[in-house]
Amino acid sequence: MTTTAARPASIGAPGYSETMPCEPESARRARLLISAALNTWGIGNLVDTATLVVSELVGNSAQHTPCRLLRVTVSQPAPHRVKIAVTDKSRTVPDMASPADDAEEGRGLFLVDVLSVRWGYDRHRWGKTVWSELEVPTC
Repeated sequence: MTTTAARPASIGAPGYSETMPCEPESARRARLLISAALNTWGIGNLVDTATLVVSELVGNSAQHTPCRLLRVTVSQPAPHRVKIAVTDKSRTVPDMASPADDAEEGRGLFLVDVLSVRWGYDRHRWGKTVWSELEVPTC
């Protein structure tokens, strides 16, 4: 297994990204990346929400795509906005399910929708990026 260290963005908005295996266990690494970035930027009060969102996005990629690797990116495109993105090489786009009331799964994107200011996906020739934007709470 090849892994890379998180790398800061060299230009543009502050950001960090890391490539990791496309497997459920990578959600832990993604949460650590998000937590480290938000604490570095002095917005640790957003960690709980952001780590929940990245867990859902990584989990969806691991569960619904046959990809070997995924890339997690966190950036701060505006002073009061954080963007979390998960990129994989599958062109299958996310679909918000309507699970039965007693279903134990299928609510991940609903949760992302509720917690995000906005979310969506960008298609690429070679795959897609699913992203969520969160509002930084003011104290």
